[in-house]
Amino acid sequence: MTSTLVEKGPHFLPGESESGLDSCSYRTNPSPGGAVTNRPVRPATQEARTVDLDPVVMEALRAALPEVAEKAVAAIVEEVPSYARAFSGSLGDTIRQAVQIALGGFLTLATRQDAGSPPPPAIDGAYQLGRGEARTGRSMEALLAAYRIGARVAWRDMSRSAVDAGSGAAELSRFAELVFAYIDELSAASVAGHSDELESSGRAHQRNLERLARALVTGAAPAAVALAAERAEWEPPSALTAVLLPESQVSHVLSVVDARTLHVTDDLAGVAEGTSVLLVPTTGSDTARQSLLRALRGTRAVVGPAKPWLDVGRSHQRALRARDLGLDGVVDADAHLAALLLDLDPLTRGELREQVLAPLASLRPSTRDKLAETLRSWVLNQGRREAVAEELFVHPQTVRYRVGQLREAYGDRLEDPKFVLEATLALA
Repeated sequence: MTSTLVEKGPHFLPGESESGLDSCSYRTNPSPGGAVTNRPVRPATQEARTVDLDPVVMEALRAALPEVAEKAVAAIVEEVPSYARAFSGSLGDTIRQAVQIALGGFLTLATRQDAGSPPPPAIDGAYQLGRGEARTGRSMEALLAAYRIGARVAWRDMSRSAVDAGSGAAELSRFAELVFAYIDELSAASVAGHSDELESSGRAHQRNLERLARALVTGAAPAAVALAAERAEWEPPSALTAVLLPESQVSHVLSVVDARTLHVTDDLAGVAEGTSVLLVPTTGSDTARQSLLRALRGTRAVVGPAKPWLDVGRSHQRALRARDLGLDGVVDADAHLAALLLDLDPLTRGELREQVLAPLASLRPSTRDKLAETLRSWVLNQGRREAVAEELFVHPQTVRYRVGQLREAYGDRLEDPKFVLEATLALA
C-alpha cells in the first residue's frame, strides 16, 4: 500500500477535490455592503501529478515532526532577529504550535486523509499569522523570511528521515517539490491575511504610527507625543535611535530590528529625497548599540546616538550632521563626536584659524603652509619632536628648524595653554 499526494504543477492546493477543479480560498471581512467575500489563492486548473510515499516513510516523517519543528523555530529565532522577542514571550508557545500544525498539515495532505475537505488548520493559521503581522505594523518581509528558513530546515531533516526509512532518489526529488509548494501555499495565505487586515484596520494603525514617528522627530510637545503613542497602540521603549538610510534598504533593516521600529514616511527638512528615517527601539546600552550596528552591516546607514524616546529628535539631528561628514558604509555618529564638534560652526572655526595663523601671514605661501602643518602636528603631538617628524615624514632636525621659525613668529605663545587650545581647535 502507498500514500498518494496530488500536485498541481509547481503548487498543490490543500482544499482541492480529486477532480482538481476546486480552488483554495479564504473567508475575508465583510465588504462595505455587508457581503462576505472569498479571496482565491491559486487557480486549480493545472495538470495533476502524483507521487507515491511508502507508509513506512510517512510514519518516520511523523515521528520526527516535533524535533523538526523545534529546529525550524531555533533557526528562525537565530536568523530573523525581529522574531526573537516574540518567541521569548507567551506568544512563543503559540507560534511553535503553529509551526507543528503547518508541518503536520503537510503530512496529513500527503496521506490524502482530507481529500475534498476545506483547507486544513495550517492554512487558516498562516492566514491569521499574516493578519497578526499587519496588526503589529510590520511588513511581510520577516514572516516570509521565517517561512523560507523553516522550509529549508524542515526539508533538510525530513529528507534525512525519509532516506533513512528507505525513500528512493526519484521519490525524494518529487517530494521536495511538494514540500516547497506547500510552503508557497502557506506564504500565499499569510500574504492574503496581511492584505485583508490592512484593508480593514491596518491602514488606520499605520497612519497613526507614521504620525507618531513624525511627532517624535519634529520635537512635538511631550503630551502630544504621548497621545499619539496611545492612539497608535505603540509601547514606548526606554530609548530610541535615529537611523538614516536609503529607501531601498528599509525593507531589509525592518526585518532584522525590533518590530516596534517606527518609519518616518513624510518629507522632513534636511532629509534628501530617497533617504528614509527609522526610529529603532534600544536599551541605550553599549551592547544594544553594537547589536544594532551589526544588524546594519552592508547598508549605508548613518546611526545617531541612543536617546530617551521622547528626545529622539536630538538623535535625528546628530545623524543628519554625521551624514554631512561624507563617510562611507555604516556611520556611527558616536564614533565621530570630535569631528562633529569641530564642524558645528565652520564660519567661526575659519575665523579662529585665520587668527591663529596671522603671525605667518607675511611669509611666502610655501613656507607658510609648511609652518602651519608643523604647528598643527606640534600641538596635537604635545611638542614631541620624534612624533612630529614621523607624522610629517621629515628628519627630526627639520622639525627643530621649523619649530625655531615658529618660536620667532609666536614667541612665548607656543607655551600658552589658551593658545594651544585655540590652535588645536582651529587646525585639527
